[in-house]
Amino acid sequence: MSFMNWLLGRPLRTSEERGEKLGASAGIPIFGLDALSSAAYGPEAALTLLIPLGAAGDSYIIPISASIIVLLLIVFFSYRQTIEAYPTGGGSYTVARENLGLSAGLLAAAALMIDYTLTAAVGISAGVGAMVSAIPSLQPHTLAFCLAILLVITLVNLRGVRETGTAFMIPTYLFIGTMLATLGLGLLKALLAGGHPKPVVAPPPLHGVAEAASAFLLLKAFSSGCTAMTGVEAVSNGVKAFREPVVKTAQRTLTAIIVLLAVFLGGIAYLAHAYHIGATEPGKSGYESVLSQLTAAVAGRNAFYYVTISSILIVLALSANTAFADFPRLCRMVAQDGYLPLPFATRGRRLVYTQGILVLAILCGVLLILFGGVTDRLIPLYAVGAFLAFTLSQTGMVAHWKKVRGRKSRHSMLVNGVGAIATATTVVVVTVTKFTEGAWVTTLLIPGIIILMFAVRRHYDRVATEVACPEPLHLTELKPPIVLMPVLGWNKITEKGLQFALTLSPDVEVIHVATDEKTDALRRDWAKFVEKPAGDAGCPCPRLVVLRSPYRFIITPIVDYVVELEKKNPDRQIAVLVPELVEQHWYQYFLHNQRAKLLKAMLLLKGERRLVLISIPWYLEPQDHP
Repeated sequence: MSFMNWLLGRPLRTSEERGEKLGASAGIPIFGLDALSSAAYGPEAALTLLIPLGAAGDSYIIPISASIIVLLLIVFFSYRQTIEAYPTGGGSYTVARENLGLSAGLLAAAALMIDYTLTAAVGISAGVGAMVSAIPSLQPHTLAFCLAILLVITLVNLRGVRETGTAFMIPTYLFIGTMLATLGLGLLKALLAGGHPKPVVAPPPLHGVAEAASAFLLLKAFSSGCTAMTGVEAVSNGVKAFREPVVKTAQRTLTAIIVLLAVFLGGIAYLAHAYHIGATEPGKSGYESVLSQLTAAVAGRNAFYYVTISSILIVLALSANTAFADFPRLCRMVAQDGYLPLPFATRGRRLVYTQGILVLAILCGVLLILFGGVTDRLIPLYAVGAFLAFTLSQTGMVAHWKKVRGRKSRHSMLVNGVGAIATATTVVVVTVTKFTEGAWVTTLLIPGIIILMFAVRRHYDRVATEVACPEPLHLTELKPPIVLMPVLGWNKITEKGLQFALTLSPDVEVIHVATDEKTDALRRDWAKFVEKPAGDAGCPCPRLVVLRSPYRFIITPIVDYVVELEKKNPDRQIAVLVPELVEQHWYQYFLHNQRAKLLKAMLLLKGERRLVLISIPWYLEPQDHP
């Protein structure tokens, strides 16, 4: 087994694609990790902003969470309709492009690209951050752990969709099971205690009121809590990854994710209020996450507590996988329309969009390195891109149902219209409340990405116009090319190149750059091994051209000679044959100079359209081992 097959798995045939399709059970770990894991930090982000309200703060978490759940359900019904209307996938980008125009589609795509990149970086750093807070001695290795997890997630995704779902299934369902058990036990205790349960381990006491609740503070808490909705669109982007019936399977997956997330958000909010649990100051001594306090209060600090916290840490770190599932698919859709480089639309050895996975890994790695693996400052940017995409999708679906018409369309249009208004309002709230904390970065990045997309499309349009040939093949005034071949001396590689050169044209020039005594030896060999055999056979004899190089440059004199020859022969093609050794083993690469590769690169850079480059490889024979 080769190293690549061991690392990434054997290449899959296109006909094997059906075996890579997902059911709902495997779809939840792939497309739901981001949304489900956000229950670990969404409510806490809201409670953190309510700290100044002291003991009164946890009373506001229930209405705030209820508002988020209502918004979540509105978005859910909208995306169920999107999956049915657009079973080919694409989510917000496809809906906005087809119903609101190209600019709206690219706006949605740019917003989602930013959101997915942040999802990957913040998810990994949040998981590692939680682990480091539990084991402070690991603090100096935060970045190393982040990059290691990023590498694992990247490799797992490169192995294919089905293997990714299998790899992440156990930690995902362990997280779901422990969370449901914690919330169920806590709710039972709260009901039996008349809404005032006694905690097994008392949470840190809530301080007195530091300031009065203001509308702006509550809106900030709401916008922070909305980070729990990132990743909701993932299923609608990846509809084609599901097995038949595609629409029903995708809808079941989306339903399961939304129901679980709503239960998590509602349960955490109610139990935080019932057990008087509030957020603690992040980054300060005594910090403890809301879920840690809640689990300890409900079940105590026993084996179940540590299993639950461990599952939360693992799922937080792996939540980046949702971005790795959707970012490549989004890039593929945009690339197919010509607004991103075409390699994004090409599937790799395991039927995944390798280019998108690698680009996301690089972007995520850069963010982690820049912020040292601590990306809390990126969270304020989080919800802007997601809710902007939600709004464009909802508005696009309103336009879609308006075109479709019919009895069902009116009801669907109403649902999407309400969703568009709700998510647009949320975009405004999030942008205004988080603008000075970093949301301004997103407002600058999105137009920049759109400008880049249009630049890519202009390039492809220019290339298509330039190479278009509406005329038939011209067969008149054809002339053989002038063939050039650089050589160091007379050997088998030179012989092979000359034999091929003479089949192309009688006009062959062999170029030798004179830097040492080898030139005289070449002249003697030329007369003996080339001129005499060519004369005896009545063939045109290749001309030996010796270029002087007082400073021992090799590449530059050859390139200058080729460029000058092009200028002198505007009606002829120039074919340059480049002999090169092909090593049998990678380590032999360092034993030979790589002038052939550099020469080809320089000729491509400075040559004109009439230039043709042809490699003449000489394969070294395998060594015989005793």
